[in-house]
Amino acid sequence: MRTSVPNPVPDLVHDRGSAKRHPHHDAPDTADDFRRLAALPPGPRRDALRARIVEAWLPMADRLAGRFRDRGENTDDLRQVAALGLVKAVDRYDPELGKAFESYAVPTITGEIKRHFRDHMWTLHVPRRVQELRNRVRVACRELSQAGSAHHPAVADIARHTRLSEEEVREGLLALDSFSALSLDAQTAGSENGYSLGDALGSPDPALDTVVDRESVKAGLAALPERERTILYMRFFQDMTQSRIAEQLGISQMHVSRLINRCCERLREQALKEAA
Repeated sequence: MRTSVPNPVPDLVHDRGSAKRHPHHDAPDTADDFRRLAALPPGPRRDALRARIVEAWLPMADRLAGRFRDRGENTDDLRQVAALGLVKAVDRYDPELGKAFESYAVPTITGEIKRHFRDHMWTLHVPRRVQELRNRVRVACRELSQAGSAHHPAVADIARHTRLSEEEVREGLLALDSFSALSLDAQTAGSENGYSLGDALGSPDPALDTVVDRESVKAGLAALPERERTILYMRFFQDMTQSRIAEQLGISQMHVSRLINRCCERLREQALKEAA
């Protein structure tokens, strides 16, 4: 389920074009703003300056979000996640440490986007190692295809390109198709009668409930006379009626009933005694 990220940047009266630019590249020069921000106490002036810094760096956050397009997530949502990461970077940045804000913000924003994919985009929890294998295999497939290789690169080619083992490549390829789960109501391929994935699921075998009972009476059954064992087999395994058993063995139905009751009572007592 997609999570919406609230817009972390309030409406501003400043235009993006008004931000002072670094003379050597298109990154905004906000070093003085960060020093003033660190010195200001909480209040409207600090909030306005913080919002101006965030807005000045939003183009960089948008570019970082663009690196993760075509991965199953809406572009606008990715930009929101990147903006949230930018706000966290602005709040945590300490200009006194001497590090440029961009070198701190890039891994912070990228980590926020990756965390979003890991926590919200996979239908089922997948180990981080498998997610990383999937990403490396996906990038390798795209690069090999762009380099003029076959449309579907072979496992060995991907392994050489990524320096992974072929087993790891196969695991990554399996993860490529496991980003989202199918509904159990989804119709199976090639079925024409509405046969769904749920119809293919097994169910508990009712015979499993009798395994313990059978094992507990096995020794007692072996100790019974042959005729009693035959009567129990005909009654409980061949599902024969007492009258039919009596007819086949040449005895009365009443005698068959007494033998069955007596044998069952003996087996029950023996099983309970052994259990105790």
